[in-house]
Amino acid sequence: MAGRSSKKSAEDATQADGNVVLLSGGNPQIAKADGDAPVQAYIAAMPGWKSDVGRRLDELIVRTVPNVRKAVRWNSPWYGIEGQGWFLSTHVFTRYVKVTFLNGASLQPGPPGSGKDPDARWVDVYKDGFDEAQMSEWVRQSAALPGWDGFDTL
Repeated sequence: MAGRSSKKSAEDATQADGNVVLLSGGNPQIAKADGDAPVQAYIAAMPGWKSDVGRRLDELIVRTVPNVRKAVRWNSPWYGIEGQGWFLSTHVFTRYVKVTFLNGASLQPGPPGSGKDPDARWVDVYKDGFDEAQMSEWVRQSAALPGWDGFDTL
């Protein structure tokens, strides 16, 4: 269309019928915001079984880290501790939900996924679920370590 950018703005993230736009792989497009409400909107918009995984992860994180701070950035929920930084983020992909521990290289045992970032490690959660005891331990350890302070809310 002439005169209109092909990029979607935050205002375009919700369709006219009120449904959230799903990006590549089914990842919900949620506008950048701080607090529990945008994270809950993201979780509610996760397609199919992934929404249950998102809800269970969020509950586990809140139970394990009662003073957790939440935000949505880059169409992903982020979890952190005020004064320490961000320790975890999640993201929806076509076949799984990726749970990234930003300081995961310091966790014991370490989450299995790794890439270019020497500090981050992740675990991919599939439809059959996840080991809640192991996930809780990784969350506990990760929240106790200095986190990433790459954006402005903590």
